[in-house]
Amino acid sequence: MLLARLAHVSLEVAATSARTRKTALLAGLFRDAGPDDVPVVIPYLAGRLPQGRLGIGWSILRVPVTPADEPTLTVVGTNAELTEIGALAGPGSQSARKERLVRLLGAATADEQYFLRGLLTGEVRQGALDAVAVDALADAAGAPRAEVRRAVMLAGSLGPVARTLLAEGPGALASFRLTVGRPVQPMLAHTARSVTEAIDRLGPCVVEEKLDGIRVQVHRDGPQVRVYTRALDDITDRLPELAEAVAGFHTDRFILDGEVIALGADGRPRPFQETAGRVGSRRDVATAAGAVPVVPVFFDVLSVDGRDLLDLSLAERHRDLAALVPEEMRVRRFAVEYPADESRRAAAVAFSEDTLARGHEGVVVKGTAAPYIAGRRGATWLKVKPVHTLDLVVLAAEWGHGRRTGKLSNLHLGARREDGTFAMLGKTFKGLTDTMLLWQTGRLRELATADDGHVVTVRPELVVEIAYDGLQKSTRYPAGVTLRFARVLRYREDKRAQDADTVDTVLSRRT
Repeated sequence: MLLARLAHVSLEVAATSARTRKTALLAGLFRDAGPDDVPVVIPYLAGRLPQGRLGIGWSILRVPVTPADEPTLTVVGTNAELTEIGALAGPGSQSARKERLVRLLGAATADEQYFLRGLLTGEVRQGALDAVAVDALADAAGAPRAEVRRAVMLAGSLGPVARTLLAEGPGALASFRLTVGRPVQPMLAHTARSVTEAIDRLGPCVVEEKLDGIRVQVHRDGPQVRVYTRALDDITDRLPELAEAVAGFHTDRFILDGEVIALGADGRPRPFQETAGRVGSRRDVATAAGAVPVVPVFFDVLSVDGRDLLDLSLAERHRDLAALVPEEMRVRRFAVEYPADESRRAAAVAFSEDTLARGHEGVVVKGTAAPYIAGRRGATWLKVKPVHTLDLVVLAAEWGHGRRTGKLSNLHLGARREDGTFAMLGKTFKGLTDTMLLWQTGRLRELATADDGHVVTVRPELVVEIAYDGLQKSTRYPAGVTLRFARVLRYREDKRAQDADTVDTVLSRRT
């Protein structure tokens, strides 16, 4: 497949908000793709490089290159060239990387250059495509959508299903089964504003502690234990405690869903960054485990002794979980019968408040009759977390790509110091509507003091209200912290920069 075909579809998908149109465009693309194209087409559409980061920055991509008149690049060939560029190392590698990338861009048409630059900077934004791509694949292959969704769920990703389905046809979907040792995408939660709202929406339910840890899926098949992250990365060797923890379970073939978390001597969670750092540590695991030990907390079971439990209700799965996992390794929970009287609602709220007091980030309310819907945000799991907000000042903004081309998108956010200057706390492009993007582009251009083609620096006058989930340590930013999951709520034109929150206020919110 020519890269131009993929680039053209990406642009068309970005230009439409209609799901049916997106699905039709992607279905046509999949029909044209060969089995070897699919493993590249799918991550490229999602704005991801299969190789990960390639060490290609803006200094290289800003170099103007005359585009080719006719498309000649193929999807597979382009990906192979990017792999080789990313593998360059040692003296002279930077100049060699630049030379080869310029040569690649010179062989690309204008549309292909635009697509490649967006891909290499992580700025291919064309709406959430995962679910749309699954439906498009089903349509392209003439397979039932529900069967394709389940196959993707069990395979852990769309790529292997697409390759098999396009090469062998719908009958091949039966080969995708829940298998110990092959991770599946975890079930995720939607959001509710309060515990009582969640109870009203779900009916019979349980309220579980929401830990600020790292999601893990633990597979055991006899003596073999594998541990996978939410992104399905194998991290078994980094967490020897987990294999030790499940070694004593009376059953030796199962799949468990849960989290790992680092706790202090007082039983309260240590900062999330410590847990994340421990899970991410690949070297000297023994020393890391001694410094930051983690414990597993399981809240679901997907398979036991070869039995697939995905389609069972949460209540039925929990019976298996309780029979398999000791209480000290299970998540704390509070059951809410239905209809829930006021005393039971009050008790559920009290459980949530106690969870926060124990240092955890909130609760997840789960319908007890619901199956496990892997890989999707199920309407029967609702997370409830307190929302933290700050009034911060916009210090700069980055020019967008894809649908946001020509608009100032990624905001640089600062808190006020005592001397009237501002300390940057991080960036965000989350939460911005099309209307807000248009408005802020115009307003920030009025405040601009410099524009290097990528970042527009502005006078620190515009105040924006930011929601965030918490703070974490950071050596990258001058205050020593950055915001976790920051998103824009609204602009505060009623406030001046001197009314924005201070660095001291931000630091006082660390737990």
